[in-house]
Amino acid sequence: MTEKERKEATETSEAQIAVHWQEEGYVPPTPAFIAQANMTDPTIYDRFSLDNFPNCFKEYADLLDWYEYWTEILDTSDAPCFKWFKGGKINASYNCVDRHLAKHANKTAIHFVPELEEEKVDHVTYQELWVRVNEFAALLQDFCGLKAGDRVTLHMPMSTELPVTMLACARLGVIHSQVFGGFSGKAAADRIEDSGSNVLITMDAYYRGGKLLSHKEKADIAVEEAEKMGQKVDKVLIWQRYPGKYSSDVPMVDGRDYFVNDLLKDYYGKRVDPVPMPAEAPLFLMYTSGTTGKPKGCQHGTGGYLAYVAGTSKYVQDIHPEDVYWCMADIGWITGHSYIVYGPLALCASTVVYEGIPNYPDAGRCWRIAQDLGVNIFHTAPTAIRALRKIGPDEPAKYDYHFKHMTTVGEPIEPEVWRWYHEVVGKGEAAIVDTWWQTETGGFLCSTLPALKPMKPGSAGPGMPGIHCVIYDDEGKEVPPGQGIAGNICIQNPWPGMFQTIWGNRERFVNQYFERYCKDPNSKRWQDWPYMTGDAAVMAEDGYVRILGRIDDVINVSGHRLGTKEIESAALVVPEVAEAAVVPVKHDIKGREPDLYVALKPGIESSDELAKKISDTIVREIGPIAKPRKVWIVPDMPKTRSGKIMRRILAAISNGSDVGDTMTLANPEVVEEIKKMEAASK
Repeated sequence: MTEKERKEATETSEAQIAVHWQEEGYVPPTPAFIAQANMTDPTIYDRFSLDNFPNCFKEYADLLDWYEYWTEILDTSDAPCFKWFKGGKINASYNCVDRHLAKHANKTAIHFVPELEEEKVDHVTYQELWVRVNEFAALLQDFCGLKAGDRVTLHMPMSTELPVTMLACARLGVIHSQVFGGFSGKAAADRIEDSGSNVLITMDAYYRGGKLLSHKEKADIAVEEAEKMGQKVDKVLIWQRYPGKYSSDVPMVDGRDYFVNDLLKDYYGKRVDPVPMPAEAPLFLMYTSGTTGKPKGCQHGTGGYLAYVAGTSKYVQDIHPEDVYWCMADIGWITGHSYIVYGPLALCASTVVYEGIPNYPDAGRCWRIAQDLGVNIFHTAPTAIRALRKIGPDEPAKYDYHFKHMTTVGEPIEPEVWRWYHEVVGKGEAAIVDTWWQTETGGFLCSTLPALKPMKPGSAGPGMPGIHCVIYDDEGKEVPPGQGIAGNICIQNPWPGMFQTIWGNRERFVNQYFERYCKDPNSKRWQDWPYMTGDAAVMAEDGYVRILGRIDDVINVSGHRLGTKEIESAALVVPEVAEAAVVPVKHDIKGREPDLYVALKPGIESSDELAKKISDTIVREIGPIAKPRKVWIVPDMPKTRSGKIMRRILAAISNGSDVGDTMTLANPEVVEEIKKMEAASK
């Protein structure tokens, strides 16, 4: 290999290497699926062309009930903080619950499946959901004094009470911010402080892997840490996993902590009229890891977001009111907000909420749930598919369920895994949509419309109707489709589901998502503000997109986006640590997991105990999802002469690949020392 070839090989990104993969062949949906599909009209792509933008999105908005119609479909006056359906008045809770009562009051809205199989499934009808949402909204309004525009932090596990809480907030116009239940109390505190919440809603306990875990202790940490940052929480509302029984050993704090189940007795029969909210009013905040340590609060609007998730649920997920739909995500992530709660309930579907892990007590659990509930639409992440394929490849054949439709979401799926999903899980009957989108986008960006476009293993499909993708190189030139060259995938136009801004930080919003390819920073035209997704992708000649991972240093662990800077920041909490660098390591099930390299302060000795302390700190600060595969305590970091840590070299060592030329480093000898440490650990 020549020096030039070696340099190119070591500096080629993973994305560019990945484009050497061959495009897979098309797989058509079955005639039976096409016959019942919600969208079989190919002119939808013409109707949603750029020539018809933005008026095309009226089709999605018309799926909803409005108190007042909008006066302007897209307001670009504060570009790129776009406002959709401006002047319209709407309520998300009304659209997800009240409007279905006339015809579907006794239809199941939520099937809550406890993790323990001996506990019965709770089938909550739309009528019961309406009652529970009203009573809890009355409690929030009267007992907590909450009103439209206030923020409330939720730190809840998978339960019926979580969508009840979200919909009660939406009924009042209160902005909810749900924190993934597996995150630590410290992570919840960061989000309480940033959003300015003075009410925290949580649960005493929940099941995970057959164990009843105390969750209340995280609330105490969250409140204590938030107060240190200057944000006081006045009330902590605690739902009980078993109503009437306290399932945590952490004491209640008098005058601050209240059992929701006790308080609700005072609100029996109470009804609260939904507050007509401006379409552009915020509905919720969803915090996501960024490329700096501080999580960012993606602010999603009410009318635009709800219209987009209703439209995409209907046409991509193919949800009909008679379907039983199971999205096996967590409501703590955007997938759960959009495609467990708001999208399916807006369409009057029956949505499944499962408390636990997919392989408890064994690898057949998912398929038993599907069989027992008559699930016919199944939605999960490649991480779960890979895990189920590994531990129970023959399990699906043992159960009599029939999916008409399956979704994969959260990360790219390997063609081999896709085929198992199609042939074994879907029994060759189900249409698959491999969707690509982000917390920031609110809903799907790329996907096939299942009755109109054939499937292609490993590909997310073309841009959604109304989503016009473009791939730019680093200089901002368009990479034409079919070139086999990866670039930065961007969206040329805004869409109703996209977030409005980063809560309290418009500058960061503009800098991170628009600045790089903005054609004129003073422009009020949407055409000058392409949205930069931060993902690398390659577009085939047919317009189908293959996503190749993040451009920046965000690691996708089991479909959960974790900022490496956030993990590194947590490591630096440990007093002994001087420097930290996180790199992604390939994992058969999770896709990626983090490896953490740390250099210690002078005079500090390396030890296994210290490595464990650092790992435990990561878990405490962020949560178990961020736990490093391995903490490497190294004598120094490989650095350029300007002092930049060369994470590429560390990633190569962790993944067992060629580190390439190290002679340009300020300290090339340290690379050999780290390689020896890694080899000795095997």
